Amino acid sequence: MEQLPTSPGERPEETNASHDSARTATTTTPWDEVLKEWAFDQSPCFLAIFGSDLRLLRANAGMERTLSRTEAEMRGLRLPEIAPGPVGEETERRMRLALETGEPQHLDDFVRPAAAGPERGWATSLSPLRDPDGRVRAVGLAAHDRTTIAGERQQLLMPDVTGALIGTTLDSARTAQELVDVAVPRLADLAVVDLLDPPPRPDAVSTRPVTGPVTVSRTAVRSILEGSPEARIAVGATTVYPPLSPAAECLEAGRGAVYATTDPAVARWVSQDPSAAWIGEYEARALMLVPLRADGVTLGLAVFSRHERQEPFRPEDLLLAEELTAKAAVSIHKARRYTREHTTTMTLQRSLLPHTLPDQPALEIASRYLPAGAEAGVGGDWFDVIPLSGARVALVVGDVVGHGIRASATMGRLRTAVRTLADVDLPPDELLTHLDDLIIHLSADEADQEGNGEAAGGIGTTCLYVVYDPVTRGCTVARAGHPPPAVVSPEGSVYLLDVPAGPPLGLGGLPFETAEVELPEGSILTLYTDGLLQPRERDIDEALDIMFSALARPASTLDTVCDRVLTALLTHRPDDDVALLVARTRALHADQVVVWDLASDPSVVAEARRRCTEQLTAWGLEEASFVTELLVSELVTNAIRYGAPPIQLRLIHENRTLICEVSDASSTAPHMRRARIFDEGGRGLLLVAQLAQRWGTRHTVIGKTIWAEQSLVDFGSL
Repeated sequence: MEQLPTSPGERPEETNASHDSARTATTTTPWDEVLKEWAFDQSPCFLAIFGSDLRLLRANAGMERTLSRTEAEMRGLRLPEIAPGPVGEETERRMRLALETGEPQHLDDFVRPAAAGPERGWATSLSPLRDPDGRVRAVGLAAHDRTTIAGERQQLLMPDVTGALIGTTLDSARTAQELVDVAVPRLADLAVVDLLDPPPRPDAVSTRPVTGPVTVSRTAVRSILEGSPEARIAVGATTVYPPLSPAAECLEAGRGAVYATTDPAVARWVSQDPSAAWIGEYEARALMLVPLRADGVTLGLAVFSRHERQEPFRPEDLLLAEELTAKAAVSIHKARRYTREHTTTMTLQRSLLPHTLPDQPALEIASRYLPAGAEAGVGGDWFDVIPLSGARVALVVGDVVGHGIRASATMGRLRTAVRTLADVDLPPDELLTHLDDLIIHLSADEADQEGNGEAAGGIGTTCLYVVYDPVTRGCTVARAGHPPPAVVSPEGSVYLLDVPAGPPLGLGGLPFETAEVELPEGSILTLYTDGLLQPRERDIDEALDIMFSALARPASTLDTVCDRVLTALLTHRPDDDVALLVARTRALHADQVVVWDLASDPSVVAEARRRCTEQLTAWGLEEASFVTELLVSELVTNAIRYGAPPIQLRLIHENRTLICEVSDASSTAPHMRRARIFDEGGRGLLLVAQLAQRWGTRHTVIGKTIWAEQSLVDFGSL
């Protein structure tokens, strides 16, 4: 075997023929192999080669010194076994990515093996190693000692600079401005941030390169130069990076680059792109371009330049710029995701809340809804106004635990359930009991779907349900963990209704109780969620005193009352959602309501029709007489035939509707069915349903009431 030379001076002479051969073919001599071994082994860098199974094949002396382990001890081990901890696991994950994609990988953060001590660190690069056929067979790891850079890095990236000044808000434009504010003058003389236009979807998970031409929006500018370059480099303007320009190539490559302004590529860019004209105008000496990337998604490009300083950008400057832009990119991506989720949640919530309040005779109503501040997120507070039979109306206010789209979806489910239960005229305590069962079932379903018992599903939701009857001026109230309503009497006194405190919804097993009170006409009912009282900022008694003072002041309209209460209690955007519902009671007087007691005898049907006709004539509603006679005839006949005495007929006349009610002592509710051709009966309720605008049954303590409502607009009688 030929003995290898020990120095370059002992290298065999080469003939001209060998030189000619070298020009036409690449040859590898034993001396070349020796140089490669020396370069690998003696490099001050931390070098290693891992096979396709991610186990160590080779390690240089630098790695041995760093980890205080020999190559023989480490050979065949995976990196997490050599350097245990999150850093080792993350580096191995990136090595696997390099094997699968064939793309180099870079770790921006310090890599601190256990033996290195807290003051040392390495920037790590992972390179796929290919065989002559181009197949990736191994991964090369190179960790560069950055301890000498640490001092400069700490000066630039002090916690009070990057930690406090970049990403302080959920505003992408503000974050971009914070990036250039931090970079100038510490790193560059002028910095520009351009974000892709249109921006990528916040939920995008894509590593595909951005290819030119690329449309961007200039989002932030900062300079130390005189002449206000910020004014000439217009923020908000849209521009297009030409294909093959340094900016487009940087975005396509997905990594930063440093350019001298004498580079022909920069000159072409300046000549083709008017938005890059500032590079020549301000005689930039050096450029550094760094893409903003987060979660594999390219968001834009940061351009740094030096005009005043003579020195060019160094590799360590690029590393520092990448640190800054990485932090800004994460914040911008987070802000866009939050904005999208917040907008979606707000849209969902607005669609689930009442768009307009129904026009009804019982109450004059005003409402306000304020979502929580941006940091807290949209919650699940809601309110509703539900017209009931007999001119009554239900008011409901609720508060779902939590924030975000899940809370809004739960709120929508509960609001729909409340409307459904209210439609069958359940008393407030029974309605809350059914709602409690519903939340228990929803929570169990969600826990099964998610495989754990942590899904809230609305557990802890609070609700206040109020039913007001303008005929009796009676108010029936039940609550589930919710603050009681406040009442302002016509004389101006303010107090809380004494309503038994039921448990929050979803706990199960505990009863709900109702409170019944008669309210004078003109009383003001105030329903609210606890976000109005800001319990985290002040004592609850103090908040109630402030609310009482605002309610006690005379106001011309209920909208004024709402605004006055909000102004008194909220000094800033609330940390929790606020729902406020204010209602002034009205009454239907004796001249608008008539009641007749009827015997359980078929002969009284004609008498009932006659009395109704006379009463409608007295009300000036002769045009409604024919339909009303048919309704009264069917409902009274049905009560006599299938119900139980006592039987009562009641007519209620308010501005736009006429209500006919027949009550009896039987609890059996009628059901509409389709009569067959030869059936003698079964058509009465079908006729009622066709003639009335609305009809239904509500159960009472001693029986039931069948009611039918007509719109007087149909008859031209108002």
